[in-house]
Amino acid sequence: MKTHKNLLTSQLSWLLALCIVLAFTPSTYAQKITNYIEVKGKIAESESKDEIAKATVTLIGTNLSTVSNNEGEFALKIPVKDANKQLKITALGFNEKIILLPENLKKPLKIKLDYSIINLDPANLVAYTDAKALVKKVLKKRKDNYLGNETVMTAFYRETIKKRSKNASLAEAVVNIYKQPNANSKKDQIRLVKSRKDTDYSKLDTIALKLQGGPFSALYVDVMKYPEYIFSPETMDAYTFRFGKVSEINGENVFVIRFKQRGEVLTPLYEGNLYIGATSLALVKATYALKLDNTDEVNEMFVRRKPSNVKIKPRNISYEVNYREKNGRWVYGYSKADLSFEVKKKRRFFKSIYTLSCEMAVTDWQLAPANASWEGDDEIDEYIIMADQNLGFGDPEFWGTYNVIEPEKSIESAIKKIQRRLERSEDRASLGGK
Repeated sequence: MKTHKNLLTSQLSWLLALCIVLAFTPSTYAQKITNYIEVKGKIAESESKDEIAKATVTLIGTNLSTVSNNEGEFALKIPVKDANKQLKITALGFNEKIILLPENLKKPLKIKLDYSIINLDPANLVAYTDAKALVKKVLKKRKDNYLGNETVMTAFYRETIKKRSKNASLAEAVVNIYKQPNANSKKDQIRLVKSRKDTDYSKLDTIALKLQGGPFSALYVDVMKYPEYIFSPETMDAYTFRFGKVSEINGENVFVIRFKQRGEVLTPLYEGNLYIGATSLALVKATYALKLDNTDEVNEMFVRRKPSNVKIKPRNISYEVNYREKNGRWVYGYSKADLSFEVKKKRRFFKSIYTLSCEMAVTDWQLAPANASWEGDDEIDEYIIMADQNLGFGDPEFWGTYNVIEPEKSIESAIKKIQRRLERSEDRASLGGK
């Protein structure tokens, strides 16, 4: 097969480069809640008590939502006027749960989800016996199964860079996404509403490791909007497809299609799982990882610049995207990218392991106003590198009424360390000024 430079990895590029500082103007499209209450909780399996990560929590009757973190924890800020509404909690492979908000919200909610019992519809099993043909049909129906209107989404974005287990960089942002329907060939646009970032380069062993793309790195994982980045006409025949175990979400059976790169194909492509509604034929979730056998070509895709005395080896490059259902249509809800590299300098015995992660969750959305225009200086581009200046971590109420993904314990610890360091810097500056 002819060598093909995969488009997705071109868009999801990671940069080893010099410091770049960008400035932004706040957006006027952000949806803010004035009088609100905050609902916190933890989602776990009812039998094993194990935490459920990336479960979707939605306030019924609205588009307000969030996802649980890897420890099953979530927080959702909702208007006081909606305090009598219900929460809906959904996760692939579990029965959905609807709960009425209690009057006392001082204690976090403890939510247990039961594994779903799969009732297979023989008609569905007979109708689809060719996994590849089913995937092609899903791609063909993507214009019908997903929102056909331009929408303005409010989302929370987080990116981290770690050297082994130590957090070296943490960036977070609230953004507005001007989301184009799948039928539209136009790319989505992003405006930055509010952000904060802190980087301690002393933990990066003199390597200035940067993420190029910022929120776009997560947004382009939206397979239904950008199918060409993974299943282009040139690469479709480079994969094998087969059926896996059936799952369930929102009362609908979900086909699991496993795909992987053919053995004779040398160009780095993907392997993973597609979760497809058996009745709707909508993609509800996808998880996949890049094959790393061809190290040189993988590095060419992801490493923009590096010192000549540094050798880089990819260890993991994986992605996840989840969609949410609204009145029979699906919308982009959450995506994540994880990358890990070995970095070794010449004449050094030890190597360092660096992990770069970014995730983005839609917390609210509305149909775009008629004749809306997003042209302006506050729109960011897909080659953005989030600003390096220390910003926002000194304010414990920085996010105000915006919804965010609850920080996991390691991130919470990193934030506290940043705040303590900033306090010490302020104290030294104050003493120096006397």
